[in-house]
Amino acid sequence: MSPNKHRRAMLEEEGWTRQFIASEPRLSEAKEAYEEMGLEVRFEPVDKDDLDQECTECFEIDESCRTIYTRPRDGGKETR
Repeated sequence: MSPNKHRRAMLEEEGWTRQFIASEPRLSEAKEAYEEMGLEVRFEPVDKDDLDQECTECFEIDESCRTIYTRPRDGGKETR
């Protein structure tokens, strides 16, 4: 498993859900919106293995792009 795939699997095990890729100002807008919905938000570097060939050029030009992950504030754990 590649380091990026391993990282993504670890995040998913921790309850994180991959949402989409964006750069500013959309990153800040999405973070605010998800937090208003009661979710934790984290940004990760873009895994270029997830992109179509024609998409990789755009992400190489704009290195500020990040993948947005969210999870419930309780870390995705059920509370009883």
